[in-house]
Amino acid sequence: MDESAAGVIPFSSALPYRSRRAPVFARQLVATSHPLAAQAGLAALEQGASAVDAALAAAATLTVVEPTMNGLGGDLFAIVWDGGSLHGLNASGRAPRAWSRERFRGLQRMPELGWDAVTVPGVVSGWAALSERFGKLPFEALLARAISYAREGFLVTPHVGSLWAEAPARFRGFAEFERTFLSEGKPPGVGARVRFPELACTLEAIAASRGHDFYHGAIARHIGEAARAEGGALTEDDLARHAPSWVDPLGVDVFGVRVHELPPNGQGLAALVALGILRHLPLEGRGPEHPDSVHVQIEAMKIAFAECRQHLADPARMRVSVDALLAPDRLEQYARSIRLDRASDPRPHPPPDHGTVYVAAADRHGAMVSLIQSNYLGFGSGVVVPGTGISLHNRGLGFSLDPEHPNCVAGGALPYHTIMPGLVTRGGDALMAFGVMGGHMQPQGHVQIALRILLYRQNPQAACDAPRWHVTERSEVALEDGYGPEVARELERRGHRILPEPRELLFGGAQVIHKVQGGYCAGSDPRKDGQAVGS
Repeated sequence: MDESAAGVIPFSSALPYRSRRAPVFARQLVATSHPLAAQAGLAALEQGASAVDAALAAAATLTVVEPTMNGLGGDLFAIVWDGGSLHGLNASGRAPRAWSRERFRGLQRMPELGWDAVTVPGVVSGWAALSERFGKLPFEALLARAISYAREGFLVTPHVGSLWAEAPARFRGFAEFERTFLSEGKPPGVGARVRFPELACTLEAIAASRGHDFYHGAIARHIGEAARAEGGALTEDDLARHAPSWVDPLGVDVFGVRVHELPPNGQGLAALVALGILRHLPLEGRGPEHPDSVHVQIEAMKIAFAECRQHLADPARMRVSVDALLAPDRLEQYARSIRLDRASDPRPHPPPDHGTVYVAAADRHGAMVSLIQSNYLGFGSGVVVPGTGISLHNRGLGFSLDPEHPNCVAGGALPYHTIMPGLVTRGGDALMAFGVMGGHMQPQGHVQIALRILLYRQNPQAACDAPRWHVTERSEVALEDGYGPEVARELERRGHRILPEPRELLFGGAQVIHKVQGGYCAGSDPRKDGQAVGS
């Protein structure tokens, strides 16, 4: 890592007070978790770009300025409204073909770090596919800001800096990671200027080849050589076989609109199951922070997580169909099982995750994009490909080692995936692009954002600012500051296990763009460094 001027800011980077932002209204908008990325997307729009171009310019910039959450070595999902129809893209990668359950014999769970956590990265293929189908600007123009920040440097923002500070302990002993992302073993301070010259060269090669080099050229050779040298199973052939998939988004009708998510292997299904249950429950007349409303939302979410953890996998390996899981009578039956006076314990045990970025973009011609990309757990596996600046994700952790489970690890299979873009339509037109970063907070966040805007009529920024609940991996309930103490007491009385002093990281980060007459209204989560910008 080329770092300069560490710790030069003349004040504390702490944010001790709750922020309240104004919603942004404009004819075209970009909302994401880093201001430089949002501005890169807006600059594209002002050059006549499509919403997809803007989202890609922002996404490419995020791989540089927010490396704690995503990178070229991650995966991508997107939903696109092109002005007339809906399109879904799954750019997640498969397990190396040499993987089998035998490779992981004796382990209780899949590895979290190292090459045995690395599946084929799909981000770059997703960028190329989206640009080819919907882009107006040259592909290389979309990466120009990212290349500039990588070569010339950027200043570390507070949220990014706080996550970067965790890296030395987590990735100790990963020499290439330490060389790339640390300076003498230390992370950059907030306000420090950071450069990634090797990543700049990699981005230039991707721009010049429209992503081809990543899977079939020099970059693919670098990745394959690094894997062989370090005992990994990923090969150039695994990379060459990769291709993103265009898929039909799923949807459920609720509150007079249709909420769309992508089909498995992503966990968007969980949000749809929960919303499909909630449409049968008495939410009207109770505010979003009312104990009854919070209780039934949590109960619906626990059922949805239990369904997904039992059934969700590579769609070719699932034993229960998506249609069956979303069947109206099944969801209604689940709704009838929820008691208003008592908590249940379906034991969802979703996987943890805090390494995701999200972009919403909308242009003045009516197109709208919901895009999410991730390295999974923070920087990912700790594996950095020498000479490239590429930090590889650890999506292999999404597999199960249970031989009876449809998600059991297998060569060439897609793992259970946490990232999920959301989009809402009404009357045959796009209404809202939204997403909530943060692993298994994502479907919970989608449910809460959807209810606050679609049912309780809060504006996008208020919905982003509002306090959230979170069902943890142990089925505990975390309540963010903003809920009154009576809510926690009442939920506890009904049998919920309330988590004391939850970490801020649990509650994710939302970005929302909502169509209004003459343009759009957007909100950006104050829990992140980002913003919504428009013109």
